[in-house]
Amino acid sequence: MELELLSWNVNGIRACISKGVFINWVAQRKPDILCVQETKAQPDQLSLSFDLPNYQLFWNSAEKKGYSGVLTLTKHKPLSTLTKTGHSILDLEGRFLQLEFKNFFLINLYFPNAQRELKRLEYKQQFNQTLLTYMEKLKTKKPIVLCGDFNVAHKEIDLKNPKTNQKNAGFSPTERAYFTELLDHGYIDTLRMFTQDPDHYSWWTYRSNARVRNIGWRIDYFVVTEDLKTNVKDAFILPEILGSDHAPVGLKLSF
Repeated sequence: MELELLSWNVNGIRACISKGVFINWVAQRKPDILCVQETKAQPDQLSLSFDLPNYQLFWNSAEKKGYSGVLTLTKHKPLSTLTKTGHSILDLEGRFLQLEFKNFFLINLYFPNAQRELKRLEYKQQFNQTLLTYMEKLKTKKPIVLCGDFNVAHKEIDLKNPKTNQKNAGFSPTERAYFTELLDHGYIDTLRMFTQDPDHYSWWTYRSNARVRNIGWRIDYFVVTEDLKTNVKDAFILPEILGSDHAPVGLKLSF
């Protein structure tokens, strides 16, 4: 069995739909699973079940209206679903959504942004460490696929202007060190299994025509536990898909 998994920060799903992109793209691409971040919506504000009848929809929306939120669409019925881990830092802002399938757990995650002057860096670090501790226990049960907007570019190759962003949110030494720690715990950045080339980005500012000039950052990822490495057949970015300041990223698995 082959599966195509996609992940996309849509920066507001209603806005993305209103641009005429989201519904048509999903209907044409037909991924097995699509993880969406930053929905900024409640389930009753959309008609996705009607528009995309081949998918089951699982939501975790933030209590704060128009903020954060994750959504997973799947053609395959999960064995279980989870929005609350029991860790308040993971549970409060609609950032975490876990589905269990036969061969793996899938975690759809919207990581916090450290914000200007790194005002939320301490919060993000607490979030990151709590997540890692949680996943270390979870992976003893079965492999994990973790995807979403990590809000960090791991290495200098992962953004166009590393020298001028050393102290900025998304490229601070603390955030980058966490990603390294994650990989050191036996997780794999799947895109780097297939290319070590620069200029592969998943986010561009709306300013200065950055997307056309490909002045971007790679902050959206599919990460898997090492026991899934042989199942990974491809990992990619779809920069041609518009509708958000992020591009969808993808993973192909074979079982």
